[in-house]
Amino acid sequence: MALWDTLVNEFTKTFIKDNRYELFLTGLKNTLIIAFFAALIGIVIGLIVASLKVYTAQTGKLKFVDKVLSLYITIIRGTPVVVQLLIAYFLIFASVDNALPVAILAFGINSGAYVAEIIRAGIIAVDPGQMEAGRSLGLSRMSTMWHIIFPQAFKNILPALGNEFIAVLKETSVAGYIAVVDITKAGALIRGATYSAFFPLITVAIFYLVLVIGMSAILKKVERRLAKSDRN
Repeated sequence: MALWDTLVNEFTKTFIKDNRYELFLTGLKNTLIIAFFAALIGIVIGLIVASLKVYTAQTGKLKFVDKVLSLYITIIRGTPVVVQLLIAYFLIFASVDNALPVAILAFGINSGAYVAEIIRAGIIAVDPGQMEAGRSLGLSRMSTMWHIIFPQAFKNILPALGNEFIAVLKETSVAGYIAVVDITKAGALIRGATYSAFFPLITVAIFYLVLVIGMSAILKKVERRLAKSDRN
C-alpha cells in the first residue's frame, strides 16, 4: 500500500496539481508545430538544393552555386543541431522575442541539408535514360525532372525521408534550450516543480514513443500503397 500511495501522490503532483497536465499538452502542441513546419521547410530547401546540385552535375553550369550549396551541407551536417539552434536564437535572431518561429526555421534549415542529400541520391539512382527519353519527347529539363524523374526518385527515397522526419521530431527535444516549451521542456519544468523525476520523464518518453510509432505506421502504409500501385 505504501508504494501505491506513493505512486498516487507522485501522479497527482505531476498531472493534477495546478493543472500541470496542461503544460504537457502545451509542450506536445509546440513539438508538433515545430516538427511539422520544420519538415516542410526541410523538404522545400532539400528539393531546391538537390535539384540545383544535380543540374550543375549534369550541365557543368552554376559551379559557384554548387560550391555554396556544398558548403551549406557541410556546415549543417558537421555541427550539432543544438549549436545551430543557439546560434540562430542568440546571434542571428537575438532581437526576436518569440522563440517558436526561430526553432522552426533552425530545425528546418538543419533538416534541409539532410533532405537535399537524400533527394539527390534518389535522383541519381534513376536511370539517366529517363532524362534523355523525356527530352526526346519534347519536354524541357525541368518538366522531365518534375513529371518523370521525381516520381521515380520519390519511391526510392521515401523510407529515408520518413526516417528523416522522425529524426526531426526527436531533435525538437532540444528546443527548450531557447525557451520553447516543448514536450521535454514541459517535463523538465514539472520535474523542477515537484522534485520528482519518475512520472515527468516517463511521460516525455511515452509521448515521443507514441508519436514515432504513429509516424512509422503512416510511413509503412504509404509504402504499401506505392508498392501496390507499382504491381497494378
